[in-house]
Amino acid sequence: MSANETASTIIPCLLYRDASAAIDWLCSNFGFEKHAIYPNPDGSIAHAQLTLNKGMLMIASVGAESEWGKLIKQPDQLGGAETQAAYLVVKDADVIYARVKAAGAKIVIDIKFEDYGGRGFSCLDLEGRLWSIGTYDPW
Repeated sequence: MSANETASTIIPCLLYRDASAAIDWLCSNFGFEKHAIYPNPDGSIAHAQLTLNKGMLMIASVGAESEWGKLIKQPDQLGGAETQAAYLVVKDADVIYARVKAAGAKIVIDIKFEDYGGRGFSCLDLEGRLWSIGTYDPW
């Protein structure tokens, strides 16, 4: 399959200190599905692929053993700040909002209708990564 035929040409890659817990949390609360999980011998995650509709997210455990991993900082290393964020297009933002709130996610921008269209909110996941979730579909 060429890049022009692939389901998603942009795939965010995130590192988590406890990638296994993050994978479970993202699947339970945002609706991702496990596509592939490759654990390291020590139980950490070497590489994981999660899908949501036609999108994909790659996840791995934090580790300085790779060149790429050395370039990434976690929010707790930056005073809680995030340098990037993913936006999830969903059919019903209110359902996801209730689910993540019940799971203890910190809501940083409450759910609302946006001037540009759609309804959405922003929250921090279990390790402080910033996520925006909404019904706005730019396609």
